[in-house]
Amino acid sequence: MMLPWKKRNRRQVRNDGPSLLERIDWRMAGAVAGAAAGLGLVALLLVLALDRPVQRVLAEGSFQRVSPPEIEAAVAEVARGGLASVDLDEVRTRIERIDWVDHAVVSRRWPDALRVVVVEQVAAARWNDTGLLNARGELFLRNARYVPPELPLLEGPDGSEGMVAQLYLDAQGRLLEAGVRLTGVRLDERGAWELELANGVKVRLGRLAVTDRLDRFIRLASPLVAKRAAEIGYVDMRYTNGFSVGWNARSALAVAPQEVATPDG
Repeated sequence: MMLPWKKRNRRQVRNDGPSLLERIDWRMAGAVAGAAAGLGLVALLLVLALDRPVQRVLAEGSFQRVSPPEIEAAVAEVARGGLASVDLDEVRTRIERIDWVDHAVVSRRWPDALRVVVVEQVAAARWNDTGLLNARGELFLRNARYVPPELPLLEGPDGSEGMVAQLYLDAQGRLLEAGVRLTGVRLDERGAWELELANGVKVRLGRLAVTDRLDRFIRLASPLVAKRAAEIGYVDMRYTNGFSVGWNARSALAVAPQEVATPDG
């Protein structure tokens, strides 16, 4: 007799109260859906009304190497459609491909213009024969028509720009404090480093323990170079504890402290 009672009880539980569909206020739901559709339609009509063709480019910046017509031409290549639908990131990317453009900010100016703020690259160093590096050590122009000769000359294999620039940045201030000015850094294909000073003296650092050798040059050899630069052709720091000096008159070879004068790389 227990089993039928249980079946009846379960049927009563299932039939107790309104179902989920019965609890929905369909009139309210319809009103909300209608309002959302109306707002969407209004937004669409607004976009269509404002999506006018781009008629003007408002180029701003301290133009030294880049001209506003170059900016306008770059925008015209990618600014398809109307102002509301134009892809600002695509426009910015195209502008930043222009030589001497570091970065750009692009925004809409209703009803029919794009505002472009351009920041130009600042050349901080020469790279090899015709390249230019910015202050971040990035090669931004590989074949410059004009390379300012007063810039420091950094040289190295392709892809080593950042590493060479970093050594220059690390060394220039310390050498200036020691009384000599750094004008060039060279990394050869074997991985050997050489510095060039404003007085014409070359400093050979080699491939090994470059930071230690630079420290030793500043501590031990730079006072001699600062005093007798006109007599010195190069300073070779590729020794365990000392250095050698190549005199312009080829009259002497100085090694300090005294040891076998064979560089170790």
